[in-house]
Amino acid sequence: MLDTLLRPDWIGAGAALLTTASFVPQAVLTLRTRDVSGVSLGMYLLFTTGVALWLVYGIALGEWPIIVANAVTLVLASLILFTKWRVERAARRGGRQPRA
Repeated sequence: MLDTLLRPDWIGAGAALLTTASFVPQAVLTLRTRDVSGVSLGMYLLFTTGVALWLVYGIALGEWPIIVANAVTLVLASLILFTKWRVERAARRGGRQPRA
């Protein structure tokens, strides 16, 4: 049993599950409240680009834990990035926050 759990793909799957799951509550809160005041645009641009590169890397290796985790994280990070852009754009124009 321990041999099965210590296989590299299962360790990768566990790491992917935990890191992706840890990102979900922040993404949900940001999308629900539209509060992006604490979100750094530069950081999220770099983070989202990095996640996209990890996804490409996972695809190149054919490693499903890397592919699945980074595909999900890329969607969530992109949604936060898009929300940040929309909210700040609306604020610059003097408008109210956009609706979902």
